[in-house]
Amino acid sequence: MSDINNLIEQMYTAGLQTGYTRSRRHPSTQDAIYAIKNRIDIIDLTQTAKVLVEAQEFLAGIKRAGKKILFVGTKPEIKRLITEAAEHADMPYITKRWVGGILTNFKEIRGRINILDDLEDRKATNRLIYRTKKERLLLERTIDKLNANFGGIKDMKDLPGALVIIDPLKENNAVKETRIKNIPIVALGNTDCDMSVIEYPIIGNDATQASVSLILNALVEAMKTI
Repeated sequence: MSDINNLIEQMYTAGLQTGYTRSRRHPSTQDAIYAIKNRIDIIDLTQTAKVLVEAQEFLAGIKRAGKKILFVGTKPEIKRLITEAAEHADMPYITKRWVGGILTNFKEIRGRINILDDLEDRKATNRLIYRTKKERLLLERTIDKLNANFGGIKDMKDLPGALVIIDPLKENNAVKETRIKNIPIVALGNTDCDMSVIEYPIIGNDATQASVSLILNALVEAMKTI
């Protein structure tokens, strides 16, 4: 997988060491703090790199077992990165919002995806042409709405074997459902996140494209070796 020293250097360049102020620090990240500079927590990248390597090995094993890995990140500045990483790994993703029940009521969610598949098939084969203009418009809007919510998970036929989450504080609903279903989580989260509920807690700056891109690329590269 990855060389620790090289990873640490890349992480430092990408700014993963930058945490938040002590007032925002979650107790679960206390041991990951290396120092405090200008009242800002400086994260120990040695620990971060170690967990990242462990996460790489774990996700490679999940893919080797033939299971899907669901990527989740809905912050506007990282949506493109999530989409590109997931598609590069041929994995499902959520970037718009977490619709309640994606994991805890997967059968119903799958039913909505089946409706989307049917409507898109009918559109592709011009079987909507015989409807009125108003009906076609309503169906187009339905397709757009379903695609916005479920387009990234259309190929997820079963519950995933793991989730990759960027900013578990922001994606709290996804974390809650994942915990209920006992599905392991790999997450990049800053010092304001509760990382005690994450199996592979990659503690680091989760707010910049450089830091998020580095972590996502490292995880995807590990999966590509399978």
